[in-house]
Amino acid sequence: MVRLCTLTMFCLAAFMIAAPVFAQAPDDSAAAMAAAKATRAAAPGGFMNLGAAVGAGLVILGAGFGIGRIGGQAVEGMSRQPEAAANIQTAMIISAALIEGATFFALIVCMLFNSPL
Repeated sequence: MVRLCTLTMFCLAAFMIAAPVFAQAPDDSAAAMAAAKATRAAAPGGFMNLGAAVGAGLVILGAGFGIGRIGGQAVEGMSRQPEAAANIQTAMIISAALIEGATFFALIVCMLFNSPL
């Protein structure tokens, strides 16, 4: 499950990098501004915001499922072997922290590529 969450986050990050970004025209002439505005109106620039929102949602879902599974399996393991509860709990907390770190990275990537450069 952790591999699936990681793969999903990196695929979403690659999608966000490939999303189109429309920058302001370099010169301030009226013709260049009108051309840039027409290009932005004709091109689907709203897909970038949609992609960031969907990407952030999928990242949160993947992390939630992954951490939920880790917690459930840890509790099941503790109930089967109570003498190993401390070791299982330590491994569970470390694994959950690693998933959270990857989740925060993916969310930051989604937020950074949400705003035009």
